[in-house]
Amino acid sequence: MMLGMELFRNNPELIRADHDKRGVPHDKIDQVIQIDEKWKGALKQMEEARRERNVAARGIAEAKKGGDKTTADKIMAEVKDIGDRISQLDEKAKSLLSERDAIRMRIPNLLHESVPIGEDEQGNTQHSIHGNKPQFDFNPRTHNELIEMNKWVDLERAAKISGSRFYFLKGDLARLELALQNYAVDFLIEKGFTFVQPPVMMNREAYEGVTDLGDFETVMYGITPDPLYMIATSEHPLTAMYMDEVIEPSLLPIKMVGVSPCFRREVGAHGLSDRGIWRVHQFTKIEQIVISHPDKSWDYHEDLLQNCIDLWNALGLHYEVVNICTGDMGTVAARKYDLEAWLPGAKSYKEIVSCSNCTDYQANRLRMRYRTSEGNTAVHTLNSTAIATSRALVAIMEQNQIEDGRVKVPECLIPLMGGKTHLEPCKW
Repeated sequence: MMLGMELFRNNPELIRADHDKRGVPHDKIDQVIQIDEKWKGALKQMEEARRERNVAARGIAEAKKGGDKTTADKIMAEVKDIGDRISQLDEKAKSLLSERDAIRMRIPNLLHESVPIGEDEQGNTQHSIHGNKPQFDFNPRTHNELIEMNKWVDLERAAKISGSRFYFLKGDLARLELALQNYAVDFLIEKGFTFVQPPVMMNREAYEGVTDLGDFETVMYGITPDPLYMIATSEHPLTAMYMDEVIEPSLLPIKMVGVSPCFRREVGAHGLSDRGIWRVHQFTKIEQIVISHPDKSWDYHEDLLQNCIDLWNALGLHYEVVNICTGDMGTVAARKYDLEAWLPGAKSYKEIVSCSNCTDYQANRLRMRYRTSEGNTAVHTLNSTAIATSRALVAIMEQNQIEDGRVKVPECLIPLMGGKTHLEPCKW
């Protein structure tokens, strides 16, 4: 599970060096190694006790065969004591294994050598830049101003029935949201992906396989009294789809494009984010997932990024691709790219896509393997946003706005909008 135990046993310095890049102490590595030694010691004692019991069992048979009931009864009492000791050692081994792997679940993936070193997001580096930054002969509005003046979003009535950071999406903007979904799905089907609609609830075991709940649980919605969570992204159920399975190598790579509502307890970042649709509790996302042979995953990572670039270029928007640095990287990914769109109203670049190779980290946690002639081996898992529609709508509104407050529809989406070239105000 997680990082393979062979790394802790045979090459712990590799994990320590990775922790040094992240600025993380080594104490959890040392704990895993120490508990693993105790676990192996308990297994060895249990094996020795079983040998003793087998020898004693033969002694009982011989004593009974010779008619020596006293000796047979004595040995049987010894066997019971040995059996009790085996049971105690078995419980000890299970407890140690559980303790070891609970700590191991909190140890992050090994970073790719190309990941830039940095303490936080300020250490992220620009990978590439795309499209032309839009120029205006008027003062561009924020998306908050645009949705308010065009009545495309009703935040107040949503707050009345659901709370803050929920919204009603109306009129042409709602229609554009649906067009984005259809366009992205068709785009990725053309790239060889299979369209999959996942369940929007997951149990804890599956969720622990795909993410570090220590970091993520605070932003997730639990369901009471059922032991389920609302999904925060379709990456999670789609990646966990083959949990506890051995995949035939002929099926690899498995490429999926998923569409789902996503639910998050977005906290912090108050201000403009509270009033608009940039940081919300429910949104729709089109996600790319690849389950791959380990030898091919870095090629597929670049493919996923190129899919994002091609898709966002087709929308005609200006954005940059950044390499995520060590201090801004989460627990699960070995390397990650983000796409950040320019928001003229906000006068800043904001994240619209994350594209990650998680290598075998999730697969080890999910016990998800593929068959080889030497045995079963963990697959690699990759994920990338294609479009988070609420954020795409913000980028389109701010970059494509015209002076009267209407918004130009990206050319590729016009056929999906019934030929409509501009988003018109909603009447109510």
